[in-house]
Amino acid sequence: MQLVDAHCHFDFPRFDDCREIELEKARQAGLVALVIPGVRQPDWLRVRRTAEAYPGLYYCLGVHPWFVAEHKESDMQMLAELLGTYPDLCVGIGECGLDRLRGDMDAQWPWFERQIELASALDYPLVIHSVRTHDDVHGALRRAGWSGRALIHGFSGSYQQAKKLVDLGCFIGVGGVITYHRASKTREAIAKLPLESLVLETDAPDMAPEGVAQGYNSPAFLGQISQALAELRRTTGQALGPVLIDNVCRLYGWDRDQIGR
Repeated sequence: MQLVDAHCHFDFPRFDDCREIELEKARQAGLVALVIPGVRQPDWLRVRRTAEAYPGLYYCLGVHPWFVAEHKESDMQMLAELLGTYPDLCVGIGECGLDRLRGDMDAQWPWFERQIELASALDYPLVIHSVRTHDDVHGALRRAGWSGRALIHGFSGSYQQAKKLVDLGCFIGVGGVITYHRASKTREAIAKLPLESLVLETDAPDMAPEGVAQGYNSPAFLGQISQALAELRRTTGQALGPVLIDNVCRLYGWDRDQIGR
């Protein structure tokens, strides 16, 4: 079974002493590709170099809502210039978005809206961080006339919220939260959504599945998330696999025959 981790912070220092070991474990479990999001300008070079160091790794560049206060207008100009060259292995803009639980929402809004505009102008998919802001994200995309592709990463919300985003062309990121039975609202949403709207992700080293210590998540655990999804959907991993691969290829604009090369 082939697996793609659509969102994994594989550049983070947590992996510095074990990156090759964890990647090999993941490959043994079926991983064929992995996407590293960028969260702040000082890390963009590290993100790119990590992706370039191993086959099957790709990356995105963006400004995460937690870090907008660290940035200035010249950083947005730099982002536009970098993405405008369409660098090899760069497959999206993000991680960007909104977070009602951390930071200043008034400060986050313009950075999110600018990255939506940039994605539209350059035809990149968006990788969106949304914490208790799913309706806000939907409204921002709708006001922008969004017609592209977007990943609502680490989704944790209701079916109604997810369905509105899917109807707008978004994919829903399925991560470790579904392995916790207490996350009943999110599990119900993931069970009911169209299978064609779902992609797998770990958000490693964060968002650990059940039984894994917080901060020690790894792309090697993507199979555990896949199995939990199969159980929720009352099917098998083998049946889900081809559809999930097609989904992530549509999200990132990949040719399925070339994925992971």
